[in-house]
Amino acid sequence: MGRKSREKFARSRSPDDSFYEPIERGPVVDLIYWRNVKKTGVVFGGVMGILLSLAYISLISVVSYTSLALLTGTITFRVYKNIMQAVQKSQDGHPFKDILEMDTNLPQEKVHEATDVIVKQMNSTVTELKRLFLVEDLVDSVKFGCLLWCLTYLGAWFNGLTLVILAVVALFSLPKVYEQNQAQIDQYVGLVRTQVNDVMSKVKAALPIGNKEKAQ
Repeated sequence: MGRKSREKFARSRSPDDSFYEPIERGPVVDLIYWRNVKKTGVVFGGVMGILLSLAYISLISVVSYTSLALLTGTITFRVYKNIMQAVQKSQDGHPFKDILEMDTNLPQEKVHEATDVIVKQMNSTVTELKRLFLVEDLVDSVKFGCLLWCLTYLGAWFNGLTLVILAVVALFSLPKVYEQNQAQIDQYVGLVRTQVNDVMSKVKAALPIGNKEKAQ
C-alpha cells in the first residue's frame, strides 16, 4: 500500500465520505459511546460480571444469586424506609411507588415492528446462505469458504462464552475509539478495501468459469 494506492483512494472518495454513518442518539448509543461514564460503567460492569460468572458457575446459579442479591437489597431498603418513616412520623408511602406505577408493558406496535425486522433479516440471511452454498457466484462462495475455514480455527481457540465476552468488550470500546480516530481509520480501511477489490477483480478475470457466465 504505497503512495499511489493512497492517492487512488483519496480520488475515489469525497471528503465527507465515511464508512460509518452517524447513529441517531438514543439510550443504547449513549451507553456504548460513554456519554455518561457512571451509567455506562455500571451497565458494562454488570454485564461483564454476569458473563464472567457464567464462565465458572452455571446459568441457573448466576440467575438465582443475582436475583437473590437484588431481592435482598430491595427488602433491606424497604424495611429501612419503613423504620425511618415510623421514627420521623412521615407519610412518604412505598419507597418504590414510582417504579411500581411505571408502565412496563411492551407496546404492541413496537413488538410488531421488531418482529417484522427480525423476519426480514432472517429471510435475507436464508437467501444469502442459499446463494453461497449453491455457488451462484463462484468467487463469493470461495470467500465464504475461506471465512468458514477461519472460523474453525477461531472455534478451536475460543468457546462461545469467550467470544460473547470479547464482543461485549469490543462493543463498549471500538465505537469510542473509532469516534476519536475516524479520519485515520477510514483512510486505512479504504486502502485495504481498494487492494482487496483489485485482487478479487483479477481473480474473477482469471477464472474461466466466471468468464463463461459473463459471455452467456
